[in-house]
Amino acid sequence: MRPGIELRTDYDATRNAGQSRRLLALAEIYDGGTRTKAARVGGVGLQTVRDWVVRFNAHGPEGLIDGKAPGNVCKLSARHREALLALVESGPIPAVHGVVRWRLKDLVQWLWDEFRIEASETTLGRELRALGYRKLSARPRHHAKSDAAVAVFKKSFPRVWRKSRPTRPLASP
Repeated sequence: MRPGIELRTDYDATRNAGQSRRLLALAEIYDGGTRTKAARVGGVGLQTVRDWVVRFNAHGPEGLIDGKAPGNVCKLSARHREALLALVESGPIPAVHGVVRWRLKDLVQWLWDEFRIEASETTLGRELRALGYRKLSARPRHHAKSDAAVAVFKKSFPRVWRKSRPTRPLASP
């Protein structure tokens, strides 16, 4: 028996590629190979092989599956989302909010003013997308555009389509 941490003996197969690679490295130890050889099989260092053995012994084969990183905790609670949703649905009031349409920059500032929550435009855009909103912009329209001037400018004569004559007579076979 080798000195060090011993492996479990009650597991045999998997479908996860990363887990399979780790199990192959541990199988090298089961077959009597050294931890150095197991590290070579797994393409990692000795400390990583030791970590795999500890995880395998503690949690079984599931301990060798890559877990999803927890990520940052969401800054907005359900109450904040409801308030944001109500604000977006009602639209801005130019005299109160100072804008005629909501931009992410404006909503970030509103979140800070209302709740003292600091969020980036990217985070807020992701939150709004999760609430079912899409980033849309209306086609710009010039404030001085005259529908009468557009109508005068349009071509009002009917188009006459004529069939053009062939340039060469068609050769018969």
